[in-house]
Amino acid sequence: MRQRSRMPVAAMLLAASAALALQAHAETLEEAWRLAAARNQTLAAAAAEVQAARAGERAARDRRWPSIEAEASYTHLGQAPELDVVTPTLAFRSGPIFKDNQYVSGTVQMRVPLYTGGAIRAGIAAARAGLTGASAERTATAADVKLAVAQAYVTVLRAQRQLRVAQASVTSLAAHLRDVEAMFHRQMVAKSDLLAAEVALANARSSKVSAQDAVEVAQEEYNRLLGEPLSRVPHLDPVLPTFSVDALPLKELVQRALASRPELRALAARAGALADRARAAGASRLPHIAAMGGYTHFDNQILNRENFSSVGVGFTWKLFDGGAAANEADALRARSRADRRRLADLRSRIELEVQADWLALGAARERVSASRAATAQAAENLRISRELYGVGLASNTQVLSAVTLRTQAEENYNNAVLDAALDQLRLAYAVGAL
Repeated sequence: MRQRSRMPVAAMLLAASAALALQAHAETLEEAWRLAAARNQTLAAAAAEVQAARAGERAARDRRWPSIEAEASYTHLGQAPELDVVTPTLAFRSGPIFKDNQYVSGTVQMRVPLYTGGAIRAGIAAARAGLTGASAERTATAADVKLAVAQAYVTVLRAQRQLRVAQASVTSLAAHLRDVEAMFHRQMVAKSDLLAAEVALANARSSKVSAQDAVEVAQEEYNRLLGEPLSRVPHLDPVLPTFSVDALPLKELVQRALASRPELRALAARAGALADRARAAGASRLPHIAAMGGYTHFDNQILNRENFSSVGVGFTWKLFDGGAAANEADALRARSRADRRRLADLRSRIELEVQADWLALGAARERVSASRAATAQAAENLRISRELYGVGLASNTQVLSAVTLRTQAEENYNNAVLDAALDQLRLAYAVGAL
């Protein structure tokens, strides 16, 4: 009986230990990135675009190889024609050429391009540039997703800390209200002090409710980015990953960004692909030469054979198309020039982005140092104000102001710490290191 009674207790202890272990594990930002990379639909779409571009590049290269076409047909005539030959010395008329007014024909032909005016070569170059651009776009999308997840991660941490600050404010004001009520019952303070303390506590509780709503909304957005159930309550690690990029001088950071940002590679590749497509469109106006070989079957009752083999060289030259090819090439070249202009503008914007993030990181770190000291000072000011109020040497307004100052100081410190961590991630994104 004793052994039986120990079994449920052991199972309960094991379950409790497992639950504590799960609670002790904090979800890191790196784990969030891995989940988002595996489940994010935008990133999956970018990967599919790379697959499509790779298949397009193979298709462009395959146009250099021979192509084989087969064709067959069945024809029924209303009345089969006959061969009628008349000369000054001879008149000959054959029977029906086709038996029963019908015939079957078939052809197998192989075609090998010998010269296309550079169209195939330009098409291959355009497809390769498209693959380069799609790969760069996927890299850029991955960085965008990581930054979005990091921002949502920090938003959850910020909302949770804001809730703790609001809870601390409620706790502090509730304790002060109890002191005021006790002093009011002993007729040591006026009723206005009691009313002011009650109003301050009600406002603090309202702020706490708003903070709770902000936490839920932030968690839902974070879970959405990770493909998790929206109702999940994540336990996040407050320590964010660090990058060493901020140790470099600003000039080197800008140079690294201009050399590393995938958006620049993607836009340059798109401009190059358009220029190659323009060359391919222009090549359609040049002569095209191909070697051909084939085998033909033709039902008939007149010729001495029905099967023929052939070898030849084909020559095609579109002499006039109304200007369609030239205009298409001009349009593609104009679009390529437009992308080159966008590329120059993007380089300028990236340079500005790096400088802005670098300055924001420095300012956030200075705010951390300043707000850290202010937090300790605000806590000490609240302690002294409450003690002085208890002995009648401070006013109720002074205590309420001290609570507000401590709340504001804690919020400023929390925001500065999280801003510094997020600004470092943004700087890493700006230089292409995220």
